[in-house]
Amino acid sequence: MMTLKTQSQQRIARLQEELRKKEVHAAFLLMPVDIYYFTGTRQNAALWVPAEGQPVLLVRKSFCRAKCESLIEDVRPFPSSKEFDSCFSRERQCIGMTFDAVPIQQHAFYSRVLPGRQFVDISMTVREIRSVKTAYELDQLRESARMLAAVFAEVPRFLKAGMRELDLAAEMEYRLRKSGHEGYVRMRAFNQELFGGMAVSGSSATYGFFDGAVTGKGLSGASPQGASLDPIRLNEPVLVDFAGVFNGYITDMTRMFVIGSLEPDLQRAFDSAIDIQEAVRKALLPGTICEELYFTAASMAEKAGLGGCFMGMPGEQSRFVGHGVGLELDEMPILAQGVSVPLLAGQVVAVEPKFVFPGKGAIGIENTFIITDEGGVRLSDLPDDIIFVAPCS
Repeated sequence: MMTLKTQSQQRIARLQEELRKKEVHAAFLLMPVDIYYFTGTRQNAALWVPAEGQPVLLVRKSFCRAKCESLIEDVRPFPSSKEFDSCFSRERQCIGMTFDAVPIQQHAFYSRVLPGRQFVDISMTVREIRSVKTAYELDQLRESARMLAAVFAEVPRFLKAGMRELDLAAEMEYRLRKSGHEGYVRMRAFNQELFGGMAVSGSSATYGFFDGAVTGKGLSGASPQGASLDPIRLNEPVLVDFAGVFNGYITDMTRMFVIGSLEPDLQRAFDSAIDIQEAVRKALLPGTICEELYFTAASMAEKAGLGGCFMGMPGEQSRFVGHGVGLELDEMPILAQGVSVPLLAGQVVAVEPKFVFPGKGAIGIENTFIITDEGGVRLSDLPDDIIFVAPCS
């Protein structure tokens, strides 16, 4: 199997190739997850990658740990502001940064310490490189999905009517952490916060927050997402949506539970979600345009008479049906309206068709798939079926 060091070299070579195509003289990466992807260490550092030549990792802390972990050779202590300019050739005038994630304050600082340079945006370049997973990355994602599915399979043992949503979520969190879940669910998008997952039921599932189909009521106005203190009741849909994180790599999964029985219209919506997931899965082929998959899903929901509650409350619906995952939860590609780029083999996507019914709750499914020439290959073997739990006597 290819060594991690070789993979790091290939990733950097791919970035350098893209820099040369765009006539950018160097990349200067500040986001920790990007630095980890290219170097294998997630320390407080900055990564300089010239379009030609060897990369340099500048480390604030911990230099010793970065030196031990780094897959690139040139690891140096972070220079002082006065020394910074002398570290890099002035011939490299055009420097790429990830403007999607670098604060203006940081941009201003590096503009001062690297005077005369032109900074340009290479956000999409970096994200597109990261979106196609290597065999090693796919192994990490499979382990993440295996760990996550194993905990989901335990839910019927502790789900009981009358317990609070928070108690159900806490049981999931406890068991995931005991299984090796790292806790971080990284998101790249500005102003986005996300806990490890949610357990929501009945009307508590109909509250909105970030751009997702289901976000939950949460515990306060300061934390308006996820599980609430509301009790889980008989005959209401219980939606459990958690991310697995293993060695930094994230998978995403949703399963439905009911204590007692489910209303026929909610069951019909769930069956529609399964049909949509399968249609999207079959179309997860290299070359398929991302927004076409969203339009397929939305059209199926409309034909089922469920378009008004697809991917959110009426009037608050999200215009996507899936998102890339990897070291971050919101990676490329995005199966969304307005995203007219083709899928690539080796990308990994969480597909999540869901419906939200005012006053009744949310219902749907989510699984993580690898894009292949045969369509989407699912990373976990946990059945999709709604789990019906017998009420305690």
